Amino acid sequence: MKPLTITFVCEALGNRGNGTSNSAVQYATELEKLGNSVRLVGVGAPDFPLPERYIPLVTPISRRQQMRFAHVDDAVLRRAIAGADVVHCYLPFALEKRALRIAHESGIPVTAGFHLQPENILYSAGPLRFIPHASDAVYRMEYDYFFRHIQHVHVPTQLGAQLLREHGFTNHLHVISNGYEPRFCPAPPSSASQFSERANGMRGSHRRFRIIASGRLAGEKDQETLLRAVALSRHRDQIDVRIAGKGPLHAHLLRLASSIGLSHVNIAFIPHDHMPDFLRSGDLLVHCSIADLESISVIEAMACGLVPVIADSPLSAAGQFSLCSHSSFPVGNARVLAKRIDWWIEHPDQLAHWSTRYAQHTREHYSLQACVTAFEKMEREAIADAHVNQDRR
Repeated sequence: MKPLTITFVCEALGNRGNGTSNSAVQYATELEKLGNSVRLVGVGAPDFPLPERYIPLVTPISRRQQMRFAHVDDAVLRRAIAGADVVHCYLPFALEKRALRIAHESGIPVTAGFHLQPENILYSAGPLRFIPHASDAVYRMEYDYFFRHIQHVHVPTQLGAQLLREHGFTNHLHVISNGYEPRFCPAPPSSASQFSERANGMRGSHRRFRIIASGRLAGEKDQETLLRAVALSRHRDQIDVRIAGKGPLHAHLLRLASSIGLSHVNIAFIPHDHMPDFLRSGDLLVHCSIADLESISVIEAMACGLVPVIADSPLSAAGQFSLCSHSSFPVGNARVLAKRIDWWIEHPDQLAHWSTRYAQHTREHYSLQACVTAFEKMEREAIADAHVNQDRR
């Protein structure tokens, strides 16, 4: 097959700490390994960089969420789109809307990804999330402003597709995971000594049981439930909590940990390049998120051999990753989460067994190569459909 030239349009591409930006860069790299050419457009993009656009009231909030908005520059967009086979837009904002119009004027097909869950927007907007039907209104705005103009849409999970269908999206939805990079893998057997330490239980050992969490420090990620659960654990004095992330709730979470008597809590941003080692340093992953379209951080952790305990929430797709009952708890329920944590600490042999199971399952279902192959197929389908439609005119 003829290699494709694909233009990726994403508000910000220079921040690997942002899940959407990170996915775009990973997909671009893998697509080029398959022989395609990918042009990147956005803040921090290596090919077609754009300056950041400052939006009063919005930008100070979005920066704390590791989100940047790009200044719309027609000249840059036209150069990036000219001669491309297809344009793929990652977010439904002004930059992507303008790219959509320029591509259509040039007769170039456009696909899009649904990576911004309205519930995430509303949690960042404070009290607005309590307005009845607010999320329904945001879904409708996203569709009317952007997605109704696009036929083929990439959705990371079945939950995302279900939510779009429930809110009237009529697009052709392609459910494809964002995938994970091969460097996220278990530690070599020679260095994976943590399980031999666990085999004798925590008693008599000076090693603390380390719980890992990863994600933006924001309300919908609910790291607060993790801290409250650790405080309720029978083994609280043996637990070390490490949370990787940055966001508006950083100081609040540290104050909470101090107020409930947790002295072994560390909360800090971990550069993406250091994440595999950070994940491999843990014994258990806890993911409390209320709203998540996929949560790549959970996939990456499982790929490294971390057993997860995941909140079961109707607005989070992360629950699909749980392979056993001890890896799931009712969203927001610190008491049940504490019981799950205690069970894993008290069953080290099961922890070692499920570590292998989770790593194998993730390798089989969420590899980046398989995901990008499916994505390329979607792009080719969109190009073929565009040619058919042109022939009919």
